[in-house]
Amino acid sequence: MTFEFVAGNLALDFVATVAERRTTAVERVPTPEALARWFADAGLVDAPPLVDDAGHRDALRLRETIWQLLTADPAEPLDADAVRRLQRHAAAPVPVPVLATDRTVTTTGDLSGCLATVARAAVDAFRPENARHLKWCEGTDCTRPFLDASRASNRRWCGMAGCGDRAKAAAYRARKRSAGRQVL
Repeated sequence: MTFEFVAGNLALDFVATVAERRTTAVERVPTPEALARWFADAGLVDAPPLVDDAGHRDALRLRETIWQLLTADPAEPLDADAVRRLQRHAAAPVPVPVLATDRTVTTTGDLSGCLATVARAAVDAFRPENARHLKWCEGTDCTRPFLDASRASNRRWCGMAGCGDRAKAAAYRARKRSAGRQVL
């Protein structure tokens, strides 16, 4: 499975490892191996870290904590227990890139470090200056959050390669059907 990183924030991409939450709830990291591959594909580490069943469960709890915080009523304070869980992960050391004399750079880290990086990205997503940029994909079944970094701040879909293409194709087909009916 290939993973998409289109949210503009690592934590938001991590939350999206459950797709279509309101309907089919497709789990994209169902195993410790898939989760480890996600961390490497996300560029946190060069090689997938060791993830056991307990670590997998802990990572999925962090993901759901971030989801809980993202979907909370913006007019209300965030849940203190959820914030503490997020902060516990964010406080751990993160993977560190190491420069060798031959100019190669390698980044290694364990599961805790990878989760710390995700948790810190979540904290960053909640900064007040990001509040107006935090949006939800308008795709029919999509439940992906993203940070809208577009100049006009008018991004509607998580990514053009998926939801954006489907929405534009559906609008085109609807226009064609409507034009066909008007000719009659």
